[in-house]
This record gives sequence, structure tokens and C-alpha cells, in this order.
Amino acid sequence: MTAIANRYEFVFLFDVENGNPNGDPDAGNMPRIDPETGHGLVTDVCLKRKVRNFVEIAKNGGKGYNIYVAEKAVLNRNNEQAYKALELKSEKKKLPKDQQKARELTRWMCDNFFDVRTFGAVMTTEVNCGQVRGPVQFTFAKSIEPIVPAEVSITRMAVTNEKDLEKERTMGRKHIVPYALYRAEGYISAHLAGGDKGTGFSDDDLDLLWQALENMFDHDHSAARGKMNSRKLVIFKHDNALGNAPAHKLLELVKVDRRNNSEGPARKFSDYDVKVDQAGVPQGVNLQVRL
Repeated sequence: MTAIANRYEFVFLFDVENGNPNGDPDAGNMPRIDPETGHGLVTDVCLKRKVRNFVEIAKNGGKGYNIYVAEKAVLNRNNEQAYKALELKSEKKKLPKDQQKARELTRWMCDNFFDVRTFGAVMTTEVNCGQVRGPVQFTFAKSIEPIVPAEVSITRMAVTNEKDLEKERTMGRKHIVPYALYRAEGYISAHLAGGDKGTGFSDDDLDLLWQALENMFDHDHSAARGKMNSRKLVIFKHDNALGNAPAHKLLELVKVDRRNNSEGPARKFSDYDVKVDQAGVPQGVNLQVRL
């Protein structure tokens, strides 16, 4: 597969209704929040996890589309696959002294694991396959407005043991965000995809990434996450690898504001107005709006 030859930036909007989009384990699994502004946060790691899960479902482990950081994956075992395929013997925590063989190991990992060639990976475990920077990176997603998480009490009517039959039913708690619209931004570098040191991230991989962003929440429903939906994907494609405009100026062309007739706390996507300043897109940059 031929690596991408163009630089990209994108804005990704998604929302949550009565769910917890990204719990913070250091805060009792409460929704992540910026303590100074009250805006909700979703980490880049969380978004990448959902992309990985979608690709795993869509490609079902097809050639070139294995997932390196999969659930319950043993990374040393994944790394050993490269040594076996190239008929090399691993030395604990060390790459082969022959630089060409070391590059071949890293290349094999990029060719066979979608998330390695997309997001990069540090594969310097006991079975060392090197490390690589990925061409695709996300920012943290941030809610458009401050959020007010709610704590909801829940009960379990069943009991685990017969001796507990006459006891009061188990009480529990869950944290939810009544509603929030989140904005994440992303960057895709052709420089980190192509060339001898690039990952080989291709146009086919790029199409799969867009599909994942559009559909990943449909395969991630749970009682904890409530109702989550991808709402808008705005893509800026440069006509070359270097780029034709600063990323921040392009991303600022996408504005999200409350509608004039929307009152009270936002509770649905239609409470917001998403505008893209198409007239402000500079020459050499192509705009695409999906969803």
C-alpha cells in the first residue's frame, strides 16, 4: 500500500446523553472535567481505543489489520511474531545490532498492525521491536459548554448468595452527564506516514479511520456510556505533504455556538449551531464535511 501524500487536519464533534463518556479512575470514575472551567474532557487515549475497537470488528484480524494494543493483548507475544516472520532471534530488551534488520522489525510491525502504523507505538519491551511515531494524533475532546455531572443511585434486586436473601438490596451509584457536545481535533502527517522511516499509513487506512470516527459509537453502547453519537466530521485536506496553511487557522474556521432560540441547559444536538467558514478556506486546501 502506498502511504498518504497529503497533510490533513480535522474537527470531530460527538455528544453524550445520560452517560459517562470517559470516567476518571482517580475521581471515583466521575466524568473527566477541567476543574478550572468546568468543561468536560475525553482523552485522546479513549478516542483511539474506540477507533481500535471499530477496526477490530470491521476487519476481523484481516491481513495488515491486527490490533497491537488490544484487550488482554500480551505485547511481547505480538513482538515475537515479527522475529519469527523474519527468522531473527531476539535478545532481551535489545534490537538487532544490524540497523537494517532492526528497521525490518519495526516495518513488519507497521505493516501488520493497524494501530501501530496509525498512532505509532513504543515497542521496546523485553522483545524489542523499536518505536515509531504515528501520523495520526488526536487532542483531548472538550465539551462546548461546562458540564454538571449527576450522581444517580441504582439498586440490584438479585443477591449473590442465598444467605443474603432477607437483606436489603444492594445499592450502587453511577455518574452521568445529562447532555454534552464534545469537540476533538486531529492532525495527520504525511511526513510520518511515508518515506523510509514512515509507518506506511495509506489512503485505505485513512478511509477506514474516517469510517471509524463516523460509526464507532454504534458499536460501543453500554449502560455506563448512555447514548453517544458522532455528529460532525470536518476534514481539511492540503494538496501536498507540507501543507498550505497553519493548522490552528483551519480549525478555527469551525465554530460551534448555541442557537439563538435555545434556552436553559443544552439537552440535544439541535441546541447548537455548527458553522464552517467555507469562504475562509485558503487556496490549496480542500474542505470536506461528513455526517
